Amino acid sequence: MTLACYISGHGFGHASRSIEVLNTIAARAPGIRIVVRSMAAPWLFARTAHPRVELVPVECDTGAVQIDSLRLDELETVKRAERFLQDMPARVAAEARALRALDTRLVVADIPPLGIAAARAAGVPALALGNFTWDWIYAAYPGGGDVARRLGEIYATADLALRLPLWGGFETFPRIEDLPFVARRSRRDAAEVRRAFGLPADERLALVSFGGYGVDGLDVEALSRLEGYRILMTATTPFRGATLGETGPVGSLIALDEPAMYARGYRYEDIVRAVDVVVTKPGYGIIAECVANNTALLYTSRGHFAEYDVLVAGMPRYLRAAYIGHSDLFAANWRPQLNRLLAQPDPPERARVDGAEVAAARILSMM
Repeated sequence: MTLACYISGHGFGHASRSIEVLNTIAARAPGIRIVVRSMAAPWLFARTAHPRVELVPVECDTGAVQIDSLRLDELETVKRAERFLQDMPARVAAEARALRALDTRLVVADIPPLGIAAARAAGVPALALGNFTWDWIYAAYPGGGDVARRLGEIYATADLALRLPLWGGFETFPRIEDLPFVARRSRRDAAEVRRAFGLPADERLALVSFGGYGVDGLDVEALSRLEGYRILMTATTPFRGATLGETGPVGSLIALDEPAMYARGYRYEDIVRAVDVVVTKPGYGIIAECVANNTALLYTSRGHFAEYDVLVAGMPRYLRAAYIGHSDLFAANWRPQLNRLLAQPDPPERARVDGAEVAAARILSMM
């Protein structure tokens, strides 16, 4: 029998947390076939998913149209969703046929409505997993009301929604159960990770993490002169003003070779555990990883993402977090904000981060 999982291809957050749940299921239930239908990055599955998790490329939603990590095109976002919905009957029929052919017993959607609609057409139970819903997202954009209404009607047919912390939406689901954080947790000691990558043991480290879109415009030459901190960046991060060396540090900068990191058996969450702070834009995935690995977070604004205000309001409960404006971010004026952030006391709430285990048990109970 098969568990089918539909995962939004927007960013890395949906896929990274779903992989944690599916890895737990694969370990607990070796007799279940796990098939993911998604346009999420294949390399992420190849490097972090259990070998039994099969990835089939399927466009299951259109997400948000991003110009870069910090800006999105609201009008184009709605237009692409409208075009996707025009083809929805044919998409649902094709996916229902695929689910029947796979002998699917349950569909999990994080959090494309297509998966829920296809499950209904195939006569299969459907479960949603996420911290926001796409109807709630589109309702916040100009002209997105009709798209939101149609997606909400699909969500209303789901058997259950497993809702993660820092949530928004979910009004259209008839039944909801709340989960702890699903997060990638490092199993390694921070000092051991620093030694393995030649990172300084006694200096404060900040990791630049802006996902698959990167961040263009950082004054890296100025950043290389930052005092009191070493800055860890991937060699593929777009920047101006300097060249980040492939070997060794350049001033305050240190290059992280991600493919080599994975090849050595390390994972991104190991780096998050090893650093003192992550510099990023707010998203569920990186917030959850900082919570799980006890790492502070310095964040900047990311345009009109409906979830932004929810995430910013909720973060102080679970981790040390502080804001940096775009002007200071791009000009590399980081030191004052980093100093204030790391002087903060521990957050008032120690969050549970065993959501993958809780979700896996609930999913298996429904199969």
